[in-house]
Amino acid sequence: MNFLRGVMGGPSAGPQPSGAETIQKLCDRVASSTLLDDRRDAVRALKSLSKKYRLEVGIQAMEHLIHVLQTDRSDSEIIGYALDTLYNVISNDLEEEEQDDSEEENLPKQVDDLGSQFTEIFIKQQENVTLLLTLVEEFDFHVRWPGVKLLTSLLKQQGPQVQQIILVSPMGVSRLMDLLADSREVIRNDGVLLLQQLTKSNAAIQKIVAFENAFERLLDIITEEGNSDGGIVVEDCLLLLQNLLKNNNSNQNFFKEGSYIQRMKPWFEVGDDNCGWSAQKVTNLHLMLQLVRVLVSPTNPPGATSSCQKAMFHCGLLQQLCTILMATGVPADILTETINTVSEVIRGCQMNQDYFASVNAPSNPPRPAIVVLLMSMVNERQPFVLRCAVLYCFQCFLYKNQKGQGEIVSTLLPSTIDGNSVSAGQLLCGGLFSTDSLSNWCAAVALAHALQENATLKEQLLRVQLATSIGNPPVSLLQQCTNILSQGDKIDRRGSKVQTRVGLLMLLCTWLSNCSIAVTHFLHNPANIPFLTGQIAENLGEEEQLVQGLCALLLGISIYYNDNSLENYRKEKLKQLIEKRIGRENFIEKLGFISKHELYSRAAQKPQPSFSIPDHMMFDHEFTKLVKELEGVISKAIYKSSEEDKKEEEVKKTLEQHDNIVTHYKKVIREQDQELEELKQRINTLTSQNEQLQATVTQQVSQIQQHKDQYNLLKVQLGKDTQHHNSHSDTFQMNGIQMEEVSKLREELEEWKNKHELLQGQLREKDAVIEKLKSSQLEMGTTEQSSQTSKSGGLEHNNDLQKELEMLRTQIQLQSAEISKLQIENQKLQNTSADPALGDSGAAAANNSEVEGRLEQEIKELKSKVKALCEEKESLKQHLDSSSSTVAILQDEKSKLQQEVAESKKEQDDLLVLLADQDQKLSALKIKLKDLGVPVEDEDDIESGDQGDEDEDGDEEEQD
Repeated sequence: MNFLRGVMGGPSAGPQPSGAETIQKLCDRVASSTLLDDRRDAVRALKSLSKKYRLEVGIQAMEHLIHVLQTDRSDSEIIGYALDTLYNVISNDLEEEEQDDSEEENLPKQVDDLGSQFTEIFIKQQENVTLLLTLVEEFDFHVRWPGVKLLTSLLKQQGPQVQQIILVSPMGVSRLMDLLADSREVIRNDGVLLLQQLTKSNAAIQKIVAFENAFERLLDIITEEGNSDGGIVVEDCLLLLQNLLKNNNSNQNFFKEGSYIQRMKPWFEVGDDNCGWSAQKVTNLHLMLQLVRVLVSPTNPPGATSSCQKAMFHCGLLQQLCTILMATGVPADILTETINTVSEVIRGCQMNQDYFASVNAPSNPPRPAIVVLLMSMVNERQPFVLRCAVLYCFQCFLYKNQKGQGEIVSTLLPSTIDGNSVSAGQLLCGGLFSTDSLSNWCAAVALAHALQENATLKEQLLRVQLATSIGNPPVSLLQQCTNILSQGDKIDRRGSKVQTRVGLLMLLCTWLSNCSIAVTHFLHNPANIPFLTGQIAENLGEEEQLVQGLCALLLGISIYYNDNSLENYRKEKLKQLIEKRIGRENFIEKLGFISKHELYSRAAQKPQPSFSIPDHMMFDHEFTKLVKELEGVISKAIYKSSEEDKKEEEVKKTLEQHDNIVTHYKKVIREQDQELEELKQRINTLTSQNEQLQATVTQQVSQIQQHKDQYNLLKVQLGKDTQHHNSHSDTFQMNGIQMEEVSKLREELEEWKNKHELLQGQLREKDAVIEKLKSSQLEMGTTEQSSQTSKSGGLEHNNDLQKELEMLRTQIQLQSAEISKLQIENQKLQNTSADPALGDSGAAAANNSEVEGRLEQEIKELKSKVKALCEEKESLKQHLDSSSSTVAILQDEKSKLQQEVAESKKEQDDLLVLLADQDQKLSALKIKLKDLGVPVEDEDDIESGDQGDEDEDGDEEEQD
């Protein structure tokens, strides 16, 4: 304490000696008094003096106050006084202090030092912070509220140190999260402020707070307070949500997965009557829009941003934002932030960009929202920040959106121009050639984004013709841009002198890059090259150096992407011109002016154009990427000789030819792969059909077994009847009807025998077919592995079918033998019944009539069963016939597959030979290029090499 007093130089001017003595007496009373009431009164007195005598109370009483917190926890009143006193000492809130005018200048710094040093003393013992966390858990209002305020003040003074102490404290963050559930609004609201300070710049605490259900509680509070119409509490909750989500990918993903984006939609449901926006509502809505931007910021991982963008579309949040965008009576700053928010919600998301293109403004007649926004951008009476926001929105709409780029460029083409309505292309041309330099720059950058990475549109834009004045022939858009560029400062413009030229040069550089046809059109104008060389060769001031650098870049693009179609402007001649009039070293130096410029570095940091004043609006973010890409290759191209250029051109042409050949063969291989896949699918279909046939055969086998059992029963019954007839000494004579039935039975048995012989012949034919299939399968063993795998299943299935047919043949042979035995037994029965016998005629007649009736009945039953067997055999024959036809179809299909696989293998072998030759030629040519110093990308080489390796591996597997 004495050390702190020495550092601070004693009490500040104003305190009375009696005050210091009083504080000393009160401290002694707190330390030595045994009665709780006395200590409570002393602490209350210290609290009343702590604001006026902050330094003295902090130095003399802090230790005693901490001791009170440790020992007198049973009395909530003294604890509350002690916490209030510590808060007054540590906090820098000076609203209730009265200071002389002479002290106002030095007071803030002194107060900051006091608060920071007292905080450092308090947290030096980590147990003090842990004790404070325990007190915050108390439900008593007089303890909990001052504890929350004190902890918030500690975090303001020494945030990182206090955060670390709370983080390592058991359940430290969780205990503070309970403040949001307190039913007393004062404590809940101060708890939000406490969590704001706690979550600043600490990702670990942010994650813990988020997973303690903070999103749910905060959104509930915002809803209870009335969303954007709420008060300061809504603002505090939104600031806390920003702390939790900004630059924290884990929390952003948790917020999206928890379906909390859907709960943001009601925030932006503003009524039709938008007049009377309060300052608090404007602030709340501004923070809500910023929170949406945090989730879809371009600096977030692309996957996370894309998923949030899609969620915002599906829940209707984007539609709600577009409603605010087109509404009337919205404050300017809210409208500007809404435009920026919509920009980032649609940036790079095709679905959202398509929806935004379909949005119309509520005008008569309706106009697309893009057209209405572009009107604001080229209108010089609009606020500067609003025009920047519209430009950013247009850039985001065209980012990775070739469909949108085509729609914008199509509004400039002669065949699609509608004279009755204003189009986006007309507005861009109007801004490009207006007398306002800022409109020129914005329109040029917007048009450059419509051409970004789209060679087709660069060629189509060359068709655009402009009518400059009545009576004069129309000129192309490219020609008009170069004309305005060459006029320079001759035209009186409002704004920066160089801004218009910088914008046009950026447009021309973007247009000509990677488009040889546009370069040819540019060089076809004989005034362009002399103008560029003249600009680069002059010694101008610092403001003009940027224009010189861009002119050097444009001239370098005209050389690098020159296809030598114009004899007077071939690459070699343009290089000689630079050498004579400018000098190579001077040219490279002027080219380097671009990347060294301060405004270039600012624009390269983030996609959103953010400039403090219009004069700083010089570079576009996407253009800085183009400069980085082209600066090095142009520098190398300037120093190359004509022979090197020729060799490079030849190598490029050869590489293009080879790439075309490789692409063709890749296409052929892909087609063959598709055919193989189709063949595999057909084989799988045939395999499934085989499985169905196998199930049918299995069913037939079970039916045959049942017929066999029935036949055995008939045989046993006939055996019993024969023994019964032999036991009688009397014989009987069968009548004519019985003899006829026996003869019919014999004929049916003969027919059965013939049918069995036919089935056996058919089985032998099936055996021959299966043997042929097996031999064909063995011949196909050297084909590619995929075909062998698909057909081996069919061979195994045919073997199973053969086994089943063998079983059928064996069973039919057994049945044939049994039927033969039955025939012999019936013959014996006939002979026995036909022989005459002598005996008693009366008894014989009775026995004969009984035996005749029973035999007649049994013969009828036998006849019906034999007929049923005949029908079953006929159905079996039909199934076998269908199986035979299926096997024949399989044989035909497999023979076709064998032929197609052989042809495919032959074609692939030819392709491998060709690809090997092409690889050798490519490698040799690329080695030559590298020797010449030309950078060669190896992606196509790697891809073609990988394809070749895959083909060779596939052939080795087939041969194995």
